[in-house]
Amino acid sequence: MASPSDQAKANSAAGQRGTVLLTGANGFTGKYVRAELEAAGYTVVGAVVGGSRGPHEVTLDITSPDNCRRVMERVRPDYLIHLAAISFVQHADADAFYRVNVIGTMNLLQAMADAKLSPRRLIIASSANVYGNATAGVIAESQPPQPVNHYAVSKLAMEFMVKTWNDRLPIVITRPFNYTGVGQEPHFLVPKIMSHFVQRAPLIELGNLDVERDFSDVRMVAQAYRGLLEQDCAGQTVNICSGRPFSLRAILDTMQQIAGYQIDVRVNPAFVRQSEVKTLVGSPDRLRALVPGLQPVPLEETLRWMYEAGTAA
Repeated sequence: MASPSDQAKANSAAGQRGTVLLTGANGFTGKYVRAELEAAGYTVVGAVVGGSRGPHEVTLDITSPDNCRRVMERVRPDYLIHLAAISFVQHADADAFYRVNVIGTMNLLQAMADAKLSPRRLIIASSANVYGNATAGVIAESQPPQPVNHYAVSKLAMEFMVKTWNDRLPIVITRPFNYTGVGQEPHFLVPKIMSHFVQRAPLIELGNLDVERDFSDVRMVAQAYRGLLEQDCAGQTVNICSGRPFSLRAILDTMQQIAGYQIDVRVNPAFVRQSEVKTLVGSPDRLRALVPGLQPVPLEETLRWMYEAGTAA
């Protein structure tokens, strides 16, 4: 009988690097992560809400412990990347943040234990929103969390819950900062701005123009997830970020150059949130140490990619 290391080498040689159960597979991030993993030779089983649409998809309701156990028994994954969450900060149902983000994640981990699985790596997506209104400049993973909304509180609660499993499962927690790309839902900020420029709208209403965010390209984020899957980094918490801040004013200026016209920008007080995080910029040092060669995509390149895709549609 082949040893585990010999079997791993055989699988790699055959282009079979193991099975990844990917929750949130049909979401914005999930589609890019799935493509990245499949291109690298992994078998990806996408966990989706509602009816599955192919041999490499399963229906999964993470709020149902029984459903989670059935899926784990059926798929028996070598890896888990857990992206499924209520992720829109202004989501109206506060209870849903905790029901999905905390209890749903616990159900997944318990189901893996109940199925007696020994996964090689689990990546659980948290959020840089847990840092809140941090004012320490570039934020490293050691920055004390200061969540200021239900989304961020639910993600931090999830992190603490997940860490109780570190002695049993090889878990990595990621804290993605803002990122964008083709296919992101239009209620997010950059796609909203992009849609106005694609339609050559004369006017756009926004909130605080001076907030600064660390924007990454979703394609880089997908590469980061694959890289962390392949590294011996269990037990770590890792920022997914570029390390560069951009204000909304800077994004608008860049878009006006790309689209070739000036848009009338008006601040709508209704869009200014009282709990607004003013500046959120991450330190990518740990990520770059764990995933050597990972390079951020310049924001202008990302914006041009999105604009060209929008005008071609």
